[in-house]
Amino acid sequence: MKANVGTIDRVLRILVGVLLIALTLTGTIGLWGWIGVVPLATGAFRFCPLYPLLGINTCGK
Repeated sequence: MKANVGTIDRVLRILVGVLLIALTLTGTIGLWGWIGVVPLATGAFRFCPLYPLLGINTCGK
């Protein structure tokens, strides 16, 4: 797995993931908030499996 998620993209993914999970745990939003695990994981591993299919790479050289 080659990194394809850049720094800004990574930070935003992690923030959105944590926010969705936190809102779910506090009961503000329903169970669908657990989808926040996906952006959290892709940000943590710096790899998005959808990016190569779309030809996107936000990571620098």
